[in-house]
Amino acid sequence: MSESPGPKLLLAEHRFFRGMDTAFVAGLQRHSYQRTYEPGTLLVREGDVADEFLLIFEGKVALEIVVPDRPRTTIQTLGPGDVIGWSWLFPPHRWRIDVRALKPTTTLGLAAGHLRKILDEHPAEGYRFLLRLLPVIATRLENTRLQLLDLHGY
Repeated sequence: MSESPGPKLLLAEHRFFRGMDTAFVAGLQRHSYQRTYEPGTLLVREGDVADEFLLIFEGKVALEIVVPDRPRTTIQTLGPGDVIGWSWLFPPHRWRIDVRALKPTTTLGLAAGHLRKILDEHPAEGYRFLLRLLPVIATRLENTRLQLLDLHGY
């Protein structure tokens, strides 16, 4: 992982934030950070503190789980326009999955503590944010369920 040189990516250009209040998004932008990850690098490790929300701008990542006595299993792959992370919303704020770069990947990140504070301070935008995040959570849970059913032969 490295801090990305070059032009700064803009949250407003990511599909997750399109159409949201421009002042709200600009406030978040001031606290965002850009990173690049080489293939094979873990962006997120299960059990670590979930301290950020990541927006993928370039590349491809795999959401992986480890089941005892089984090979590492990819639950879903994500690419540009997708987001990583919702564990930062709920205590104990621990990642519940591994996320591995499959291709060179560029993200913008938002620190979870700061993001939670901003969402609390702007409840209308916080509500809109959560309405966008809930379908992501539902899709991830459904994909996990389907993969586990497949692993166990159901």
